Amino acid sequence: MNTKTMSIKKILGPIFLFPFFAARGYAHCPLCTAGIVAAAGGATLLGVKTPVIGLFIGAFAISTGLWAAKLIKKQLLPFQTHLLAITSLALTVSPMLAFFGGDFHPIYVSLAGDYGSLLNSTYLLDKFIASSVIGGAVVYASPGISKKITQLRGKHIPYQGIALTLLLLIAIGTIIQFTL
Repeated sequence: MNTKTMSIKKILGPIFLFPFFAARGYAHCPLCTAGIVAAAGGATLLGVKTPVIGLFIGAFAISTGLWAAKLIKKQLLPFQTHLLAITSLALTVSPMLAFFGGDFHPIYVSLAGDYGSLLNSTYLLDKFIASSVIGGAVVYASPGISKKITQLRGKHIPYQGIALTLLLLIAIGTIIQFTL
């Protein structure tokens, strides 16, 4: 073998072997968020309403936060898992408000006092933010509901947690799509 072939093998060999020996990588990055915005934009073009998109984005954000929290083995803060999930929701949803926010729903509160006071006023609720929070709540509640179903039935259905979460999201999304 000549020296040129040997030097090429020395350079290219480690590059081709690297994927077999590299450590596993995990990421939730701005690129992921941009990908979600692109997919949500496509869904908007297909006629899916913004609150439905927010529902699924909120579910994605909370599930990503819960997944990332499992990767941290040591508890550094009280309620660390919940803080990471909520932070993931805020950091995923807030950049998307520029694209999907601004669709408000008025809520009239008339409990006490003159109009304009805290308990007697009209408040605006951003549908995208509200549905994102609802999607996150569905992801939070699904494991508990799945455990309850398992207790009632006495057995566990394969992929029950995933199926239940998706079924709830699709049902709520369908209701939102055709009522708001």
